[in-house]
Amino acid sequence: MNGSIEELITAKKHFSKMGWFYVAAVAALYLVEVPLVFAVSLLRPEWLGDGNITVLLSMIPMYCVAFPLLIFLMKKMVPAVKLEKHKMTAGQYVLSAVICLGLAYASNIFGNILTFLIGAFKGGLVENQIASLAESLHPAMILIYMVICAPVMEEYIFRKLIVDRTVRYGQGTAVVVSGLMFGLFHGNLNQFVYAAVIGMFLAFLYVKTGDLRITISLHMLFNFVGGFLSSLLLRAIDLEGYLAAAEEGDFQSIISYMSEHIAGWVLYGIFLLFVIGMLVTGLVLFIVFAAKRRFVLEKGEVVLPRGLRANLVLANSGMLVFGLYWIVQIMLQLME
Repeated sequence: MNGSIEELITAKKHFSKMGWFYVAAVAALYLVEVPLVFAVSLLRPEWLGDGNITVLLSMIPMYCVAFPLLIFLMKKMVPAVKLEKHKMTAGQYVLSAVICLGLAYASNIFGNILTFLIGAFKGGLVENQIASLAESLHPAMILIYMVICAPVMEEYIFRKLIVDRTVRYGQGTAVVVSGLMFGLFHGNLNQFVYAAVIGMFLAFLYVKTGDLRITISLHMLFNFVGGFLSSLLLRAIDLEGYLAAAEEGDFQSIISYMSEHIAGWVLYGIFLLFVIGMLVTGLVLFIVFAAKRRFVLEKGEVVLPRGLRANLVLANSGMLVFGLYWIVQIMLQLME
């Protein structure tokens, strides 16, 4: 049965409070980051040209101030439901990993096509910020930031904190809210598409298993393959060097370049075959499991009426401010 009027009013306030707390975390992030960057620009301006240092200047206020504040507010002010734990077999984990990679690659391709079309419409390419960031970072920093820190903190912030506090309104609601907020938080269209898709899939796994270790490890796997490993291989083939040799139009220069980087190109070719294999296999598995109704989402303690669900969950002051802020950030990124 649908929730009572009082329960629906409580639900709207519940989601609004969550939205405002995530807005507060963003505000706290900038209140610390902006003065920190300003101080560095005065004392050591050359540091701002180093991608590794700029990432640290973002990580410190995020992980030391914004996220701890958010955790405190959410745990103190927003009631949660403890999920039941269900074991996942090794086979199920492997299938989940393949589907996760397949969905990630497919949604990443879609996001890149979308940003390319927008860039073509506005008359200039839209920068892929995550690719640019990876190119500027030392491999050790990519490993620490993208493969270790980000998965652990993001899974806690965008999976556990959100799902535990929204699942009483239905697993579907928890999955969608977790994925959308996770995608928006990335602040650019390239990442929004695949982060939202992956976020929903990981939220689904979390509501079904109650085990955050599973989603953290899958998040680490995706970031390791897509961030760390791909970055190493791109450096191994020295793509800029190849493009420079090709622009010269000297066949001998191209042959010389290829002979010097043959091992890198072989490894990169193997990596591309792996990506294609995961893309196809993951999508096929997802379609098959969806057809067999393996992704069934259960109703919660309070059932939100279908016609009012979006209004109650998203059309409240907190969620609207959170969503509009990040939508504006995405639009600004597209117009750069």
